[in-house]
Amino acid sequence: MTSITIASWILGILLGIMTLLFIFRIVLTWYPQVDLNKSPFNLVAWPTEPFLVPTRKIVPPLGGVDITPIIWVGIFSLLREMLIGQQGLLTMTMH
Repeated sequence: MTSITIASWILGILLGIMTLLFIFRIVLTWYPQVDLNKSPFNLVAWPTEPFLVPTRKIVPPLGGVDITPIIWVGIFSLLREMLIGQQGLLTMTMH
């Protein structure tokens, strides 16, 4: 295995996990009574909150709904496709 293959594999898993965590975060917004500081919900809140805090300063809630997790799902999906997708940068360098 080359270093690009390993980096591509690790990056794919990392970006996939972050996308999944943001999707869980979107679902958790449907339940405002959930305390994100308690387990197991803090496992979703802890890695996503550093991304959401600065984004919330730029993008206000629309109709009282926090859309910042949706924005980050899009960003991570785009990054994954651009880097390791079928015609991604790392994929093209491996071939």
